[in-house]
Amino acid sequence: MSNVVEVTDVSKAYGAIQALDKVSFSVKEGEMFGLIGPDGAGKSTLYRLLSTLLVPDSGKLTVLGMDTVKDYRALRRQIGYMPERFSLYPDLSIAENLNFFADLFGVSVKDNYDLIAPIFSQLAKFPNRPAGKLSGGMKQKLALSCALIHRPPLLLLDEPTTGVDAVSRSEFWDMLAGLRKYGITILVSTSYMDEATLCDRIAMIDHGKILRTDTPERLVAGLDENLYNAVSANMFRLLAGLRSLPEVIDCYTFGATLHVVGAESFKADEVKRKLATQGIDDVNIYPAKGVIEDLFIKLTRNDQE
Repeated sequence: MSNVVEVTDVSKAYGAIQALDKVSFSVKEGEMFGLIGPDGAGKSTLYRLLSTLLVPDSGKLTVLGMDTVKDYRALRRQIGYMPERFSLYPDLSIAENLNFFADLFGVSVKDNYDLIAPIFSQLAKFPNRPAGKLSGGMKQKLALSCALIHRPPLLLLDEPTTGVDAVSRSEFWDMLAGLRKYGITILVSTSYMDEATLCDRIAMIDHGKILRTDTPERLVAGLDENLYNAVSANMFRLLAGLRSLPEVIDCYTFGATLHVVGAESFKADEVKRKLATQGIDDVNIYPAKGVIEDLFIKLTRNDQE
């Protein structure tokens, strides 16, 4: 299986701000590849480089066998790009936006409608509605339809689920899964760590650097060891109490609980006894299942030390 995307030692700075620092990774043909990281990690800069909208300061990006700098004109016709912000024409109707993008790429909506039909079906009920009047989830579907109307072999999605509700997020990932049968390679970025498990492979990025790249399963392997949930009535006090103990390597908020990374000497009963001497006597500690977010916290903490 050949690589559709190859990024080699790519760096990009905006003045004194280093947005990307010697980033390297590759994406295989037909793969669903996730770029996972918080806001400001460098994801959007990388997408603008891949879509030929920016030129790297150093390094090389090859997409579909073409150089993003030398072959930018040809490459732009082979990529479907959905930026983070809704960038369609708000005053144009749904149908007008779709026809505009089809004309832009010299294709017919009818010829490629089979590709977008499952996505566009809900929008087709009101084709004359202005795009600016759509809900977040509907804008998302229209933007994806416009990015796909020329049937590109590569789809670049920059934080497509930001700002939409949980139901729309789930529907969007179902739509992406449906595109797999067409052989489209999908590169999607997100700050939602739970979405990482929906990708074949992911690259974790922070402060312009790739922290680790692998399948979600291999990345979290071994994280369960010495990882615990901890809860009590006063979670803030519990957090401070746990962080004060020598057998606690790290402790951080995780949903409705705390995640505790214990040293080899960590024993739940002994920890609870020590916490009771601090007046925290209603603690429940039990094993936790490690997820991508735990790994990300671990890697970023190690990088800061």
